[in-house]
Amino acid sequence: MFSKAFRVKSNTAIKGSDRRKLRTDVAATFPALSSEQLSELVPNREELNIVKLYAHKGDAVTVYTNNRNPVLFEMEKTLYPTVYTLWSYPDLLPAFSTWPPVLQRLAGGADLMLPGVMVPSCGLPRVQQGTLCAITLVGNRAPVAVGVATMSTAEMLAAGMKGKGFTVLHSYTDHLWGFGDKSYPPTIAPLVAEPAELESTDDDDKDEEGREPDSDLSIAPSLQMDIGNLSLQEGDGCAKLMEEEKPGETGFAEMAEDIAEVQPEMEDGRTPQERMDELLHQCFFHALKCKVKKSELPLLTSTFLRNHMFSCCPEGQQLDIKKSSYKKLSKFLQYMQQQKIVQVKELNKGVESIVHIDWKHADIKSFVVPEAFSAVSTAPESQCGDGEQLYHAPEIIPLYGVSAKMAPLFQESGHKKGSILSSSDVRNIVISYVKTNELVDETNKNFVKVNPILCDCLLDKWEQDEISKLKWDDLLSRCLEQLQPYHQVTFFGHEPIVRKGNLDPINITIAQRSSNKKVTIIKNLELYGLDPQLVANTLQQRVQASATINTLPGAKDRVQVQIQGNQINHLAKLLLDEYQLHRKYIQGLEKAPKLSRKK
Repeated sequence: MFSKAFRVKSNTAIKGSDRRKLRTDVAATFPALSSEQLSELVPNREELNIVKLYAHKGDAVTVYTNNRNPVLFEMEKTLYPTVYTLWSYPDLLPAFSTWPPVLQRLAGGADLMLPGVMVPSCGLPRVQQGTLCAITLVGNRAPVAVGVATMSTAEMLAAGMKGKGFTVLHSYTDHLWGFGDKSYPPTIAPLVAEPAELESTDDDDKDEEGREPDSDLSIAPSLQMDIGNLSLQEGDGCAKLMEEEKPGETGFAEMAEDIAEVQPEMEDGRTPQERMDELLHQCFFHALKCKVKKSELPLLTSTFLRNHMFSCCPEGQQLDIKKSSYKKLSKFLQYMQQQKIVQVKELNKGVESIVHIDWKHADIKSFVVPEAFSAVSTAPESQCGDGEQLYHAPEIIPLYGVSAKMAPLFQESGHKKGSILSSSDVRNIVISYVKTNELVDETNKNFVKVNPILCDCLLDKWEQDEISKLKWDDLLSRCLEQLQPYHQVTFFGHEPIVRKGNLDPINITIAQRSSNKKVTIIKNLELYGLDPQLVANTLQQRVQASATINTLPGAKDRVQVQIQGNQINHLAKLLLDEYQLHRKYIQGLEKAPKLSRKK
């Protein structure tokens, strides 16, 4: 569904009535959610947006985003959770496991074939045809895809675990996931015991007569997964994956090596509780320093844990507050509040939120991001002290290309047609040419004599018989006018980019809509390294007006921001004062409404 880029039609803040309807629909669709979980998923006060888009096949989809992360999507009046939501509520849907190599195929648009489904010893979850299911990877309960079962569990077993099992709608790493903060799946330990543990408890599971307990979905030996013959068959758009790695003696040897490497860390003299406390502090300070933005406050404590702290957990480790000395997140945050790092308040009954963060606190400033995260955390966008991403205005330099007409003038300096020069280079080359050819007027050194080359390069036909001398300023300005325009843009942390032509300014216009309503339209933000979605969200929050993003007519890869009302004054403050863009690169500021003076 989202394996290819989609087109956003609109992005607007949700209304109160729509929010209540959404909460009712979510409660009806997912009855397993508690009232507290429902309030987390569809909060009362946090910003929720409705994004209407068209998938690459033309399907109309409505996406609900919370803090820019898609949490739900709706098609044909049916709600589906995204992987971001399932990472917070991994038991929301019945889950089926597959192998890690299959994930890449699912993200590419493949459906999950039954040979790619791992059959656990305890049996498959019991589902019916059309049941919404989560797809996980072996060893981790964090879902990586959402799909619909094409047959019931009994039919899967009757078919010998062959054929298409699930129609995949959305997966980790697809474009819907990319519409959010692109965080990684958390590590959630499986509920099913390891095979060794199952063997040790075999006798306990048997009844007094020595028989296994009855199970409607017991698995015949012929249906147990043979990993050596694992295949994801291709058909009707499904990808094919044949002969995956077979975990044999080599795999067990590598596992033994991994265990040997971990053992020294387990024997460092600290208790597991002390190590979990250290990991909890590390994830907390990492999240405050690199993840949380000032504009997100107030932030639900559960959202802070789910969206920010878990994503800061190093690979191979699992953050579990219950195994720390604090036992509960509320107790841990209470301690941090005593240290005056954060301020937590109960804005709604029974629901706590972080309302203030002291980013200048010594503990936050002294925290060093682990090496595994440092490359991601520092490039290419830096962050200011209060957690907001710091925008750097690009450095823009006008350049000039030597045209065929001007080539004779620049030939002596070694430049040919197509050479790109700066204005200072052009000035120096022209001055050197004039002095070398002794063209400075002897009677008045403010003038330059026009020789045949200068005549052909700089003068129009009707001027060639009338003009024999040019002032220095006139000479240089004519040279620049006859050269081809180029420009160089250097974004912070990136290599310079040279493009042909002049750089288009950020264009601001006011359009009239029905009922005499006005809208502000902003174009060309991408040319200056600005995210149109971020600009739209910022303006929407400040002026409390609806903002949408539409494809720019005539340009498939460019968009325009449209916001209700004449908002040029707010936009000017944002672009000039906060983003530090030069006024000459912004067109349309003169259309701002005049501020009324109070008498």
